[in-house]
Amino acid sequence: MSINLSGLMKTIRNIMREDTGLNGDAQRIEQLGWMIFIKVLSDKEKELELMEDDYTSPLPAAYHWDAWAGDDEGMTGDKLLYFVDQKLFPGLRELDVSAGNKRALIIREVFEGNHNYMKSGINLRRVLNKLNELDFNIAEERHLFGDIYEGILKELQSAGKSGEFYTPRAVTQFITDMIDPRLGEKVLDPACGTGGFLTCTIEHLKKQVKRGSQRKQLQENLKGWEYKPLPFLLATTNLILHDIEIPNLTFDDSLSRPLNEYRHKDRVDTILTNPPFGGVVANGNEKNFPQNFRTKESADLFLVLMIQLLKDGGRAGIVLPDGSLTGEGVKQRIREKWLTECNLHTIIRLPNSVFSPYATVATNLLFFEKGKPTKDIWYYEHKLPEGQKSYSKTKPIRMEEFDPIKKWWKKRKESDLAWKVSIDTIKERGWDLDIKNPNKEEDEVVHSTGELLDMLHESFRKSDELLGKLKKAVS
Repeated sequence: MSINLSGLMKTIRNIMREDTGLNGDAQRIEQLGWMIFIKVLSDKEKELELMEDDYTSPLPAAYHWDAWAGDDEGMTGDKLLYFVDQKLFPGLRELDVSAGNKRALIIREVFEGNHNYMKSGINLRRVLNKLNELDFNIAEERHLFGDIYEGILKELQSAGKSGEFYTPRAVTQFITDMIDPRLGEKVLDPACGTGGFLTCTIEHLKKQVKRGSQRKQLQENLKGWEYKPLPFLLATTNLILHDIEIPNLTFDDSLSRPLNEYRHKDRVDTILTNPPFGGVVANGNEKNFPQNFRTKESADLFLVLMIQLLKDGGRAGIVLPDGSLTGEGVKQRIREKWLTECNLHTIIRLPNSVFSPYATVATNLLFFEKGKPTKDIWYYEHKLPEGQKSYSKTKPIRMEEFDPIKKWWKKRKESDLAWKVSIDTIKERGWDLDIKNPNKEEDEVVHSTGELLDMLHESFRKSDELLGKLKKAVS
């Protein structure tokens, strides 16, 4: 292929670094995100108009990529900036969605929450001209760019607060492989971020597609929910790059709907997700949950939501922090509900640094099926590669590290890394699931500054909780 995609993206980044309107990786990625979105979308619209005689694009002609960006000698400078800021964004934010056109709704939702940050119309034209070298209707080019795009999303992991939107590819791939979604099943990620679990699922299901109608079925049965504008934009583009014509994504807060409103028709076969953790629930959304499960901790509420959303026999693979495995009060009641209504059969305990630098808390991969109570839980301790003290941006967790776990998964037996705990033991512990490996000698632990701060924060939280209980007891 003649285009050097890596070189092209490097040039675009260098242009963006010259622009005074862009500060930091997250803004640069958002800026690139909306441009790639409209370029990918416009290329796809051209293809559909050629393939379908009666196809009408919901994208107004003036806002189609070719009309304002496609000519290398076209609008530039202040005129281009004025068009983008005063015409393009307002026009797409006010797109008519009354006819129920899903594609129109996605375009509107993407542009409602995102912005043009570039201050130089000349720099903007230079970036557009580089993007004009791409043709997303060439499958090979689209798929190669999909790999580059994955790299762009990975950079979010170290982009301040935006790190929460990206789950390492090795983790999403492992969970997808173990859950093994099947064609015809309804698959949901209720906190989809930039779409990592959804794209892994797409590639997993593509291998099962034998005819055109099944491809349509794949698109319709794959759903994602996301309530922050930047990841919603990036996820939408990500799915289009993975051959999903109309991504079945919803721009909404998963916790904003009363739990009892979810009926049988809303339930799904599989859930794969990394819900936000360490966050405080906004807008009083905890009131959407029954009184005895109300908490401000987002990860715990997501767990209650997922139990509700699964069909009987449905299965889930999720990421949760250690804090959701332990604790009294509401946390304990949620875990009791979880273990009595679902079979939590496997917990993979990950090293602290998997989500570094965004989060340094210890996390777990949990696998469960709804409809039968838990009898035993298998634990497996995932260890860092030999000689490595932690994961980092340059040394992230790799897919092949999960190979020993996959091998163990089929023929489980206890070892220095794997152990089984009965539900009776869990009950005796007050439904506490934070069970350390009983088969290994304690190593001397050297914590990073971030880990020590997280531990201190947790210690203060528990102290405040205890003081609150003491106050109630004496009052």
